[in-house]
Amino acid sequence: MAINSIDAEDDQFAYRYDTQLLIDRRDKDLDEDEISDYILEHFEGNSLIAAGDEDLIKIHFHTNEPWKILEYCNSIGEIYDIVVEDMIRQANGMQG
Repeated sequence: MAINSIDAEDDQFAYRYDTQLLIDRRDKDLDEDEISDYILEHFEGNSLIAAGDEDLIKIHFHTNEPWKILEYCNSIGEIYDIVVEDMIRQANGMQG
């Protein structure tokens, strides 16, 4: 199982939403390298992890536009176990 990732930038909240989901194969094999490359080329964000095989890929990505990631991932397979967390609200909640 290959893992592709990029280092988070110094400002941990440059990208607000921690977006995680699973993509299940729909009609053709999934390729985590192609998916990773597409996300990095087309969406702003950091801390990308795309790991899995031709049947199931797990995505983890910090972005300000999680709906765009969901839309893209839904175009290549069935998406489920979707979690979008607002890291700024979480951090503020922890400091109270």
